[in-house]
Amino acid sequence: MNAADLEALRHAALTLPEKERAKLAGDLVASLDGPEDRSAAEAWDIEICRRINEIESGSAELLDVEEVLSRARTRASLDRSV
Repeated sequence: MNAADLEALRHAALTLPEKERAKLAGDLVASLDGPEDRSAAEAWDIEICRRINEIESGSAELLDVEEVLSRARTRASLDRSV
């Protein structure tokens, strides 16, 4: 594909409605990832179920969003000072 064709394609894509642009963008990004790693997807499914079970059983430590943000800000400021 030459530069003019690419520019025409880009222009056409940008004229799509937002929902269709989002779908196209997602498809393009996914195409860069290569083939799906089924074992990774299964491992994430298991981890998600484990975390849900911890939350439902009350054994998970749940943090308030403000506490999470505060910890992240502290960690980020420490990283910058190094």
